[in-house]
Amino acid sequence: MGKGERPRARLDHIKEIGPDACLTMEKKNDWRLRLHEVIYESNTRAGKAFDVGLLFAIFTSIIVVMLDSVQSIHRHYGKLFLYAEWAFTGLFTIEYILRLISIRRPWKYVFSPLGLIDLIALIPSYLSIFFVGAQSLLVFRALRLLRVFRIFKLGEFLTEIRFLQQALRGSVRKISIFLLTVLTLTVILGSVMYLVEEKENGFSNIPESIYWAVVTITTVGYGDISPVTPLGKFVASIVMLTGYAIIAVPTGIITHDIAVAARKKQELPETCPACASEGHDSDALFCKYCGSSLFR
Repeated sequence: MGKGERPRARLDHIKEIGPDACLTMEKKNDWRLRLHEVIYESNTRAGKAFDVGLLFAIFTSIIVVMLDSVQSIHRHYGKLFLYAEWAFTGLFTIEYILRLISIRRPWKYVFSPLGLIDLIALIPSYLSIFFVGAQSLLVFRALRLLRVFRIFKLGEFLTEIRFLQQALRGSVRKISIFLLTVLTLTVILGSVMYLVEEKENGFSNIPESIYWAVVTITTVGYGDISPVTPLGKFVASIVMLTGYAIIAVPTGIITHDIAVAARKKQELPETCPACASEGHDSDALFCKYCGSSLFR
């Protein structure tokens, strides 16, 4: 979809409210509309250029953080890295403020997953101004690596990410029931091994026996606790075979939900100009999260 193109839904919306009213609204908020398209819309040329530039800045910032953690490099280029860190902090701060300005309901973005990641990634640098020498705060610099999730904001990946989100969201309840069943099974098998094996063999209590059951049924097999008696080895064999059968269950659940999600209708590529939410149906006129018009 080109920069000047809009889906047919917008044409229908313009007919409903009237072209004069729509033109007045767009002129009034022209600068905010253009800013919103550049920052949030990945289906325009300017939006793609902004995302690619932001992606380059994110990767460069991550490389600086990684190199600065190497002591031998830090001794020679520590001051340069410090300047680079503050340059990136300023750049991402401006970008964060522009995101808030370009939407009518900025608090929706602030409390969204990506908004929280952006905010948390900025906090450590500014805290260092007031807590100079607090070395323990440097661990929060690793949170800047979370900016890598901005990669998925590119238009080419957006549809696929939403597709996987829908499939995983549909699998949560089924997988939760599956995990509850596995947990119950491990408690039973651990209790059986506690009764079968001797305490000298490592099965000194039920929690230790349950730990062995979890390690065995997941096919990890640390080997720190192992059965010795013939009956214990027989039970262990049953647990191992059960583990191989259990591994295939979550895969089948997720595969089924992926097939179901694939049959759902295509989503609208537009981002809500009010709350920056995405994932709307292809025939939607209003945001399903805040109720605002998707096309001004």
